[in-house]
Amino acid sequence: MATQDEDSPAHQDVFVGELRRWREVRGMSRTAVAVAMGYSRSYVSKVESGHERPSREFAKAADDALNAGGALRRAWREYEALRPVVVRSTPVERTPEPSARSLFVEHDDAELRYDGRTYRAIMRRRLVNNGSDPITRYMIRISVDRFPGDPDLSNQLYRDRPLTWEELDLQAWCGEDRSEPMRWVAQHDRDAFKEVWLQFANDSGHFPLYPGQSTWIEYTYTVRDDKWGNWFQRAVRLPTSLLSVRLDFPEHLDPAVWGLHTSMTAESMPFRTAIDEQRSGNRRVFAWTTEEPPMHARYRLEWHFRRKPSTQPAEPAEKPSQVMRSLGVVQSDDPILHRPAKPFQLPDEAEDARRVIAELVSAAKRVSAAHTFGKGIGLAANQIGIDRAAAIVFPPGTDDVIMLLNARIIENGGRYDEQYEGCLSFFDVRGLVPRPMVLHVEHQDLNGARKITIFERGVARLVAHEIDHLHGTLYTDRLPPGAEAIPIEQYGGSGLNWQY
Repeated sequence: MATQDEDSPAHQDVFVGELRRWREVRGMSRTAVAVAMGYSRSYVSKVESGHERPSREFAKAADDALNAGGALRRAWREYEALRPVVVRSTPVERTPEPSARSLFVEHDDAELRYDGRTYRAIMRRRLVNNGSDPITRYMIRISVDRFPGDPDLSNQLYRDRPLTWEELDLQAWCGEDRSEPMRWVAQHDRDAFKEVWLQFANDSGHFPLYPGQSTWIEYTYTVRDDKWGNWFQRAVRLPTSLLSVRLDFPEHLDPAVWGLHTSMTAESMPFRTAIDEQRSGNRRVFAWTTEEPPMHARYRLEWHFRRKPSTQPAEPAEKPSQVMRSLGVVQSDDPILHRPAKPFQLPDEAEDARRVIAELVSAAKRVSAAHTFGKGIGLAANQIGIDRAAAIVFPPGTDDVIMLLNARIIENGGRYDEQYEGCLSFFDVRGLVPRPMVLHVEHQDLNGARKITIFERGVARLVAHEIDHLHGTLYTDRLPPGAEAIPIEQYGGSGLNWQY
């Protein structure tokens, strides 16, 4: 007997009915919704027909793709609260993971880089299909443990502050030089553990790994050090020819690194070969390699820092504008920010608009992982190098997105106030900008329908800032005569909400 979740038809209707309604409201086919979400059409169809149970991540992706304003997430929470657990006589059939008989790892290469605040893992594998069937997906696992010697403390930490997809910023590619992005679908989402299918597919099509073929895959993710313990483990789950690991730490922390080898049948023991240590500028790199590692072996690198960042000279901090440039935000010297953006012809260019919105949401998540935005965050397409009239706004305290296509201000309430604003395209300064307290904004949805939305106070300010970007205007153009922006060091409002 196997315990599985089973939904009654009435129970399914809670979420499925809402999904269908929003898909019809937006005039999107199942295929269009699947593309916007990054899921396969067949999976979306199975959810909508009640043959597949929706996950929290699926509900969030659907809500974002359909711009449902949180309605689908609320429906999922109601659905989840009502879901019963029953006993089934047979387990649900699932597509098997590529097995040791079909998939061979020619080279498993892992790098972990620490900047004094955040760990970034860069994982590369050269896969060979030795089987008789094409491989369409590959399973990866992400597991963290801040306190490996104290399970109760770790459990409490991740219950209070679970590892989220937003902070992980998981990205994956296939081929040399990251030639093809890979979609990914969550299989298991736990507080400190994620299991993910990387798909050999993206918006441009499918590229299965056929029998006899080989390819590189690469995926990266980030975790802050308050959720990552001082260890990095590599587990051998498939036949592997070469395993290599590198740890890249700041020199001023004076790191010490050692390694332990464990298996299913043996106690832990030191690595048989030494870990190589090299200095590179102000970094210290530890590298270790082994050939033909046995199946189910686990290689665990551990470390401690003999000096603490608070008592030792730190690496020169990057300016906020440099951080934003490194995250893909166009800076103020680029001409694209100083001209009106090209409008969309809707609904003819709905797919283009949907892709631009998806790029904006992805960029906003990257930026939010690097900085706390207590006042909310907005981003215009020209700020990420796309010359189209699209922008998004995340109001403070929510992950609901406001989508602005071909937006323009048609009326304001007449009352103004002054608040400090910052701009991701020149983030080293803040300026005291007068803005209307109420805005009437005309914009379009993906079907081309024009609508007028009224925004107030802080959200109105965020929306006005982004609409300015769409028309080639920066907030410094709105400063009163003689006023100048101040350095961020003089500004005391970072991370705080608007004050009214």
